[in-house]
Amino acid sequence: MKTVAIAGVGLIGGSFALALRQAGFTGRIYGVSSPRTIAEALAHGIIDGEMTLAEAASTADLVLLAQPIGRIVSMIEEMAPHLGPSTLVTDAGSTKALICSAAARFLPPSQFLGGHPMAGKESRGASSADGGLFRGRTWVLTRAIEHPFVDWVRKIGSNVLVLGPEEHDRTVALTSHLPQLVATALGCTVGAGLDRDEQLRAGGPGLIDMTRLALSQFDMWNDILATNSGAVDAALVSMIDRLEAMRGHLTDGELRGEFEAGAKLRRKLVNPVRLG
Repeated sequence: MKTVAIAGVGLIGGSFALALRQAGFTGRIYGVSSPRTIAEALAHGIIDGEMTLAEAASTADLVLLAQPIGRIVSMIEEMAPHLGPSTLVTDAGSTKALICSAAARFLPPSQFLGGHPMAGKESRGASSADGGLFRGRTWVLTRAIEHPFVDWVRKIGSNVLVLGPEEHDRTVALTSHLPQLVATALGCTVGAGLDRDEQLRAGGPGLIDMTRLALSQFDMWNDILATNSGAVDAALVSMIDRLEAMRGHLTDGELRGEFEAGAKLRRKLVNPVRLG
C-alpha cells in the first residue's frame, strides 16, 4: 500500500493519516476535502497533497471515506465510475447498514470494506487530529479479509472486531448511541431541575464524567440517529423499562441486582481481557 486518499481530513481522517505516519507508513497521503480543510491539513503536516474524488478512486491503493454518513453514501456512487481495479474503499461511518447497502449497489464486493473506528473526541476538524486516537481502541470491520489496510489498522494500535452491518448497528445502538442520548438527557434534566447555576457546585466528578458526551455536536449525531433509528428506539425502550423498574423499587431495597449487574458490566469495560 503506497498511496492513501482520505475523503474528509477532519478529526478521524486526519488522525488516521497521523497514525499511519507514526506507525511507519512511508507512502503518500492525499486529502479529498474542501479547500479550507485541505489548507488546514497541509498546515498541520497531515497530508502530502490534494486529490479529487475521481483521482483518488482511480489511483489510490486505499480510499478512506471519513465524512458524515449521508455524504459517504453519495461519495460511493460518485466514485464508482472512476474506481481503479485494485483500489480498496473503506469508510469510518458510525452506522453501517445504509453505507454497506450503497456499496453493494455501486462497487465490486471485493473492493469495499465497511469500517468504524470506535474512537473520537468532542472537538472536530484537522486541528484536533491525534495520531494516538486509535491506540487501544476497537476498529470494527464488516467482514474478515487479508489486506495491507487491515495490517495497518493493527499497526496503529487498534483492535479489529468483525461485525456484519446489521449486527454492528444493533450493537452500537447500545454501546455508543444510547450513552450519547443518556448523557444528553441527563444534562437536560439536571439543567432544568436546578434553580441557579451556583447549585452546580454541589455536583461531583460523577456528574462531570456522566455528561462528557453531552458536549457532542448535534450536526454529527443527526445522521447517526436517523440511519439507526430502529435499533436506537429499541435501546431506548429497554433503558426506559429499566428506569421504570428501578423507580418502582426506590424504597423497598430491591435495587441490589441492578447495582450488581451495572458494576459487572463496568468491570468488563475496564478489564478488556475478560471480554474474550
